[in-house]
Amino acid sequence: MMADLSALIDAQDLPIQKALPALGKALNGGSNAVLIAPPGAGKTTLVPLFLLDAQTAPWRKGGRIIVLEPRRLAARAAAQRMAHLLSEEPGQTVGYQVRFDAKLSKQTQIEVLTEGVFLRRLSADPALEGVAAVLFDECHERSLNTDLAMALCKDAQGSLRNDLRLLPMSATLDAQAMATFLGAPVIESQGRTFPVDIFHQERSPDTPLDEAVVKAVRGGLAETAGSLLVFLPGRREIERSFDALEGTLPPNVKALRLYGALDPKEQEAALRAPKAGERHVILASSIAETSLTIPAVSRVIDGGLARQPVFDPRSGTTRLDTVRASKAAINQRAGRAGRLGPGSAVRLWRKEQTAALPDHTPPEIEVADLSALLFALADWGVGDARALNWITPPPEPALKEARGLLFDLGLMSASGTLTAFGRHVFETGLDPRLGTIVIASHPDLRYRVACLTLLLQEPGVGGRSIDLADRLKRLETSNDPRSRAIKRSAARIADAAATNAQPQAANEGGLHEGRSDDAEIGSSLLVGFPDRVAQRTGTSQHGAARFRLANGRGVEVDGDDPLAKEAYIVVADLAGRAAGARVLAAAAVTKEAIGQQLTHLIQTVSDKSFNPQRLTVEAVSQPKLGALTLGAAKKTVVPLQDAADTVFAHIRKQGLAAIPAFGAVEPYLARLAFAEEYANALGLEGSKTQHSSQRRFDKDGLLAALDAWLGPFLSGKHTLADITAQDLRHALLFHAAPLDQAKLDRALPDTFSAPSGSTVPITYHSWPTVTIRPQELFGLNVHPTVGTGPLPIALQLVSPAGRPIQITRDLPGFWAGSWRDVRADLRGRYPKHPWPENPITEAPTARAKPRR
Repeated sequence: MMADLSALIDAQDLPIQKALPALGKALNGGSNAVLIAPPGAGKTTLVPLFLLDAQTAPWRKGGRIIVLEPRRLAARAAAQRMAHLLSEEPGQTVGYQVRFDAKLSKQTQIEVLTEGVFLRRLSADPALEGVAAVLFDECHERSLNTDLAMALCKDAQGSLRNDLRLLPMSATLDAQAMATFLGAPVIESQGRTFPVDIFHQERSPDTPLDEAVVKAVRGGLAETAGSLLVFLPGRREIERSFDALEGTLPPNVKALRLYGALDPKEQEAALRAPKAGERHVILASSIAETSLTIPAVSRVIDGGLARQPVFDPRSGTTRLDTVRASKAAINQRAGRAGRLGPGSAVRLWRKEQTAALPDHTPPEIEVADLSALLFALADWGVGDARALNWITPPPEPALKEARGLLFDLGLMSASGTLTAFGRHVFETGLDPRLGTIVIASHPDLRYRVACLTLLLQEPGVGGRSIDLADRLKRLETSNDPRSRAIKRSAARIADAAATNAQPQAANEGGLHEGRSDDAEIGSSLLVGFPDRVAQRTGTSQHGAARFRLANGRGVEVDGDDPLAKEAYIVVADLAGRAAGARVLAAAAVTKEAIGQQLTHLIQTVSDKSFNPQRLTVEAVSQPKLGALTLGAAKKTVVPLQDAADTVFAHIRKQGLAAIPAFGAVEPYLARLAFAEEYANALGLEGSKTQHSSQRRFDKDGLLAALDAWLGPFLSGKHTLADITAQDLRHALLFHAAPLDQAKLDRALPDTFSAPSGSTVPITYHSWPTVTIRPQELFGLNVHPTVGTGPLPIALQLVSPAGRPIQITRDLPGFWAGSWRDVRADLRGRYPKHPWPENPITEAPTARAKPRR
């Protein structure tokens, strides 16, 4: 048979044949190689058959060859082409396995798999027993599964299988980067393409894409003789253009669609050659850029757009952005017109705009949700993604968000290992969110929930309604092949889950019998999408219902949709940016169900604020799920000690006078401030702060340190009016440590005992000052002082009417000098008071002269 294989390959007359000897030599001499081959070179079909020959691949030793394709359609098509060359049916020497479809047997030696299926295989068999080589076809697309599969294979190659061969194959791959990653040589093949003339037909911003497509198709049918291949960003644009073309095409021209969510029979129809005298107009997504052979195409019409998933770590959601296609993509597209002969490509933009296009589409690992990747790594035994080698390392923000999600779902421990529940979820083979929904659901309803999760992964199944309850009912009553395959797979998932899992304790209950269908669907989604619970907030200007997700993001539901009237929904899929994001799939849910099933995530959040009229802190408490408020507000007065930050913020804004009793302690505060400033002169060195620029007892210093001196004295207080002057004195003295009251009183008494017997307060606002009439100081020939320094008291001398006379810090000097002038000026005005010539010899008095 091997001789027949060699002859078979030689008979194909494809460009790849010239590169095969070099490829065989590279793989015979080392573990890896990188193959660069343009579209149409024959790499997908001939390279696996070439490696099947023991003469060209003696290292194979009977091991199977696995070919990975990024899409199901490409996998089936590649297997069918190789089987056809061998005059066999798929499932014999060459077989395939994709989701919901497999044709394999014991004699299968070449297995064509989608990357997702391969990752499940790799999880069950990390050593890839019986596998000789893994070929990564069209790996330039750099899907998340491509990068993950390559990282895991390289890890297995280094620790378990040094004889395993890895071969990336592509037309537009960054060959040097891949060669460096694998430590492998690059083998290049020439292509076989015919000249393609490029034309530009600019679409104005006001022209809908479907109108521009109809115009370009009409021109293409008139100017060429073959079929037309039209590239559009996704299903929505394809369906609109398909509808727009209806009734405009000649009888011999048939419009066909080609995208991933399409029924397999319709996909295969687009890949078949037209009948004699017939022409095709194929409206395709990027699925048609590579791998697939689309016959009879002589003109390509390129809308210049692509759909790109972009993950937003801040909201935890992935949106599909419509972006400009890369230069590599538009060149691949144009090349489709030159496979069989000279062709042409019409680009729906100005020629000058091409220079601004990005060179390549960014690897999905840079822009995608990484929860599934991290989930797979945890199963592989890698808790830290950085422990593996990557072509492009996964970004840390997305990894952090993925870790948080897996932890919140109960799938992963803090150390990065799978929990027991996480292990059960992983074994479903589903995305982490969807697997959680299945395992957490009630056993009696698990089959139905499994149908729901598969429906979410298969766009178009069950119709296009936003309401998942409606789509699930349609799936359950549908009998088309795709629906039957989904239901068979759901039954397998439900049966497997029933053997090793019970509902997760935190979500116990899941779906229960007795609820309406709608309630069941929304309740089931809660455990997998707790961050996508959405609360209705109003109506937009164009009539759409506005909702806010628990993660804070805004979304909209068309006003005519039944879900627009719901108070709460759970969103499983959405598209678009910011608050204008559109809900693509959701289900109604009740507030009661949210409260029952997400108890562990609902928190009572208190927003505290100061009430300046009541001098209290009030807390408004509400139950919240993320950004959503789930109950009425409850207002309570918070003890000041429990809301110190709020209290201090109010005092700092209003000043210390915001404390009603503060005015009564200002003289005491002045003593403390003076003690701190003149600590050395007063013999109070211990009361001085470390840095002279830091003054504890000026008002700015006290405001800055409220927590230090006032905080301990808030205990038991509910209003600022509860803080007494005595509380404040204790607090200020506490702040003055190690200074105590006895030291303060000795150094800076709060009163002065006048010779007249009066007790007069001493103020310390700038200097110790006593306001007193000179008559009370008669007989005193030594100036009064404070402290051990000592420091002279400033005597503010006043007339009997209390009017200022003079300030002195030298009382003997005053008696000897200024007293004469004061006596002459005032004794006539105040004859009832003594004005002796020599006050030192006069007895002090606080009274006027007695009447005679």
